Amino acid sequence: MAGHKIDALGQFELHPVFGGLGIYFTQSELMMVIAAIIVPVAIYFGMRHKAVVPGRYQSATEMCYEFIHGMAMGTMGIKGKAFFPFIFALFFFILTGNYLGLLPFSFAFTSHIVVTVTLALLVFLLSILVSLKNQGLKFFAHFMPAGAPIAMAPLLVPIEILSYLSRPISLSIRLFANMVAGHVMLEMFAGFTILLVSGLGLALGGPLGILPILLNMALVALELLVGALQAYVFAILTCMYLQEAIEH
Repeated sequence: MAGHKIDALGQFELHPVFGGLGIYFTQSELMMVIAAIIVPVAIYFGMRHKAVVPGRYQSATEMCYEFIHGMAMGTMGIKGKAFFPFIFALFFFILTGNYLGLLPFSFAFTSHIVVTVTLALLVFLLSILVSLKNQGLKFFAHFMPAGAPIAMAPLLVPIEILSYLSRPISLSIRLFANMVAGHVMLEMFAGFTILLVSGLGLALGGPLGILPILLNMALVALELLVGALQAYVFAILTCMYLQEAIEH
């Protein structure tokens, strides 16, 4: 067993798929391109032949549409219709990225902080632009709580600004941390199975390795749930930020 070790963090290293002259296309970018292709292609084939009595594939596609549409409209009201395409693309891009990372020889690009920060900053900047469009300069008045004494402004305004600026940080770290933690656990329990079999031999280590395999199966099921939940949390918080930008 001394010759074996579990490198749970090695799976997050980036490796060039192709490129040169200092510009490389890594497996992270490759998975993002694949995710960006999968979503519209899946929707196209799901709705290509619309039937009065939909089949399973069309029903699943319509359910996905209605789920995100209900989320956007339920959070933002009728004005949420304008942001529905963005919320739909964001949710399924993250969901596809989370699930692609569970496939063998694949890569979870949502486990890299630079990707989640970029997505969070996109949402943050969009909410600011929507706020300025709907509220004008009154947007900056929200950094001074209504009814608070003017003398407290030097203390309250910086606190409110820091609280507002923390949104993309919390949004990105929540997704990044959950993806990293889940993949680290999967790698560790898979490594335990190999260590048991190689260290104790197939006759003894094989039966004992069944337990880590069962735990890995349970972890995969948990990761499927977490992947969907994290995509939902990211999308619903985006809806809430945009709703504030519209209504305030």
